[in-house]
Amino acid sequence: MKRKNLSIVLNIIAIAGFILLATAVAMRYSHFLVNIVSNPQKFKSWVLSFSHLGVLVFILTQILQVIISAIPGEAVQISGGYLYGTLFGTVYSLIGIMIGSVCVFYITRLLGYSLVRKIVSEEKLRKFYSLINSPKGEIAIFLLFLIPGLPKDILTYIAGLSPIKPLRFFAIVAIARLPGIFFSSYIGSSLEEKNYTMAIVVSAAAAILFVLGVVYRDNIIKTIHNWVHKKGSSNL
Repeated sequence: MKRKNLSIVLNIIAIAGFILLATAVAMRYSHFLVNIVSNPQKFKSWVLSFSHLGVLVFILTQILQVIISAIPGEAVQISGGYLYGTLFGTVYSLIGIMIGSVCVFYITRLLGYSLVRKIVSEEKLRKFYSLINSPKGEIAIFLLFLIPGLPKDILTYIAGLSPIKPLRFFAIVAIARLPGIFFSSYIGSSLEEKNYTMAIVVSAAAAILFVLGVVYRDNIIKTIHNWVHKKGSSNL
C-alpha cells in the first residue's frame, strides 16, 4: 500500500514537473520562436549565428515544435528548406520531428492518462484513441498523420497511451509525414533561390489541402472511424 501511494505521489510530481517545464519553455521561448520561424531570412541569420552548431539548433527547434504545439510546424520546415535546401531541409526536419515524437511518446508512456488529459480535451482524446486503438489502428495512424490539417502533435501524445509497438509507430509516422515535410522544405528552398513561381504554386496547393483538411476534419475523422471499425478488419 505504501509503495502504491509512493508511486502515485511520484507520478503526480513527474506530471507537474513536466507541465511546469513545458510551460516555462513555452513562456520563455515560444513567442520568440513563433516570430522568428515565420520569417525564413531572420531564422536563417539566427541559426547561422551559432556557426557549426546551427544544424543542432535547427533540429532542437524542430524538437521543441513537436513538444510545444504553439510553434508552427510548417513554418519551421519551410525555414529548414530555406536554410539547407530541399534535401537536407527535409532530412533535418524529419530528424527533429522524429526525436520530438519519441520524446512525447515515451513521456506519455511514463506519465500516462493524467498528463494527456492536461493537454488534450476529453472529446479529442476519446475520438482519436478510438481510432488508434482499433482493429486497423496502424492504418488509421498513417492516414491521420498523412492528411494535412489534422492535429499531428496531439496524436503523438494520444498514441503513447495505446498498446502500439513504439518502433512500428515511429516508422509509420516517419513515412506518413515525409511528403508534407518534403514539400514544405521545397517551398523554403524555392524562396531562397528566388524561384517564386514554384514557391507560390506549391504553397497554394499545400494551403488548399490544409484548409480542406481543417474544414472537413470532422468528416474525415468520421469516415476513417467508420472504416477502421468495420468487422473483419486487420492490422498492417
